[in-house]
Amino acid sequence: MRAVIAVAGMGSRFFPIGKTINKCMLPILNQPVVAYAVADCVAAGARDIAIVTAPGEPGRQVRHYFSEDRGLKDYFTARGWQDKYAAVADLHTQATFTFLEQPRDDRYGTALPAIVAADFIAGDDFLLVAGDDLLLRSDGGSDLADLSAARTAAAAPAALAAATVPGTEAHRYGILHPRAAAGHQLLDELLEKPNNYGEPTAYINISRTLLPAHALAYFQKLTPAPNGEYQATDAVIAFARDHDVLIHPVAGDYHDCGNPAGWLAANNAAAQSGALAG
Repeated sequence: MRAVIAVAGMGSRFFPIGKTINKCMLPILNQPVVAYAVADCVAAGARDIAIVTAPGEPGRQVRHYFSEDRGLKDYFTARGWQDKYAAVADLHTQATFTFLEQPRDDRYGTALPAIVAADFIAGDDFLLVAGDDLLLRSDGGSDLADLSAARTAAAAPAALAAATVPGTEAHRYGILHPRAAAGHQLLDELLEKPNNYGEPTAYINISRTLLPAHALAYFQKLTPAPNGEYQATDAVIAFARDHDVLIHPVAGDYHDCGNPAGWLAANNAAAQSGALAG
């Protein structure tokens, strides 16, 4: 299994700081947001990880964080600060990183990282993960590892992680509407901010999906949505019309770090949970 982590967004909700700093590199305590996504992918068994970045400075920051900096390591070692560097040094041994640039052209959207990473994925199953949000768990577990295990148990070709919200809040989200089959919840359709949702709870997409390699064909056949974006959910819904896609509720607390309020809330939650590393 491989992993594709998407961090190529423009960061417009974080402007003006988003002009220079990739939002996935903003810290949750002392680690960038994307480091938590990487750790979750590793826990799920992914040892080959592609990070799809924007061109230029935002991409350089990500490459630097996940690559060995020999000069910095030697500097810390000479001063007896090896433990400080250990948090990033461990990353270099846990996974092999490939860095891909998503062109800034007339195409934009959450489906493009998978398309850009097609050669990297080759014939393997792959996790497709957004690098600017956070799942916090107090039990030390991994929601992506749980997602993989749940897909295997259900004998489904694909699985989609979902956060659970009260049905009264369904109108605020795109809702993953399930159908029951053999004791499992399978993806039926996506409901865009439905009014008067009749169920007590609802599943929302949190951009963590485990797919087989042949699902790439559904990404590559996409046409733009009405908003002009190439949307990963459209590809997954199309795949679900032909194949079973398991909906797996996550145990962790989901935080959208793609906007200042969500990022601040994630930091507060991480501080309370004691997620500081190193």
